[in-house]
Amino acid sequence: MRFYNQQHKNYCGIDLHARKMFVCIIDQKGKMKVHQNIKTDPELLFEIIFPFLDDIVIGVECVFCWHWISDLCAEHKIPFILGHVLYMKAIHGGKTKNDKIDSYKIAALLRGGNFPIPP
Repeated sequence: MRFYNQQHKNYCGIDLHARKMFVCIIDQKGKMKVHQNIKTDPELLFEIIFPFLDDIVIGVECVFCWHWISDLCAEHKIPFILGHVLYMKAIHGGKTKNDKIDSYKIAALLRGGNFPIPP
């Protein structure tokens, strides 16, 4: 299993669905900067991450609708990491699970260097 372990000032975890997504941004000390449920929309996402563009990484669990976030990140030269779904479940699998918790866990895994990436 491989992990993303680059250091950044800010870490963004997104629990992505077709119509909604929960966005969580934490800084390198673990302090929460943003934690919002928004419509799945590139303009809304960019508006949220804009203040953190100097040094942010975005992580998303591998689901069917992640391509547009990857394209948005490539367009703005933002590091984008696609997580391996099965490994992520094994790492952070807990009893309590919802979109808000998942977005935070994704950001925390990025921050801690434990974000599993596909081989």
